[in-house]
Amino acid sequence: AALRRTDVVLEVGPGTGNLTVKMLEKVKKVIACEIDPRLVGELQKRVQGTCLANKLEIKVGDILKTDLPFFDACVANLPYQISSPFVFKLLLHRPFFRCAILMFQREFALRLVAKPGSKLYCRLSINTQLLARVDHLMKVGKNNFRPPPKVESSVVRIEPKNPPPPINFQEWDGLVRIAFVRKNKTLSAAFKSSAVEQLLDHNYRVHCSLHNMVSSFLIYYSVFLCTEIPENFKIAEKIQTVLKDTGYSEKRARSMDIDDFIRLLHGFNSEGIHFS
Repeated sequence: AALRRTDVVLEVGPGTGNLTVKMLEKVKKVIACEIDPRLVGELQKRVQGTCLANKLEIKVGDILKTDLPFFDACVANLPYQISSPFVFKLLLHRPFFRCAILMFQREFALRLVAKPGSKLYCRLSINTQLLARVDHLMKVGKNNFRPPPKVESSVVRIEPKNPPPPINFQEWDGLVRIAFVRKNKTLSAAFKSSAVEQLLDHNYRVHCSLHNMVSSFLIYYSVFLCTEIPENFKIAEKIQTVLKDTGYSEKRARSMDIDDFIRLLHGFNSEGIHFS
């Protein structure tokens, strides 16, 4: 974590405080978030009456339902069941933090760093790598724990990209979600789902309606942003045209990288098709 004397550190799931105490000796402040009141009591007792007590702030409650405080680094042995939502809560947090050093279940950690073509490559992989640099630091075997869990673990370093890519993340994730539902299917097949077509048809009509409303205010300037939708309009045909024109009709999500999805998203958006 390369912690500094001036750092404020966020720790999630401190338990009885083994890691917490080590960090309190090195940093300005540790903000420890714990959902279990019994463990909060243990942690408070551990530092009570020591010079470390005034450097520790404890927040009691569910971290996923709590606004994150300002912090420089996040260092935590996370409860594994909140791994995915917590990673994205971290990556969308502002202001930016320097880095996060987190322990995850091994398979989850390997998904974070998986590359296109890998068996573990998934929506989690590409979304995380869009927003951050992710490095697998080390494996931690289950025999290092008492009692030993049923799973192996890994430590990962996450460094957010600052500035972030100029992409609407809700739009991006909407596209990626559709593509990775069946990551081994061609995109042409993935987008033929009736639920996907209904969603994109609705979004397209809303988009055109909004732009027509804007154009009515701009008639004086002879600016028309969107024509009326013809009666025989079919969103399925428009989707397939975009996929063919961008060259991704026969591609599969499992082998597409960030640049591929950026180009595809731009292709859809330029035709008025949106995902959020």
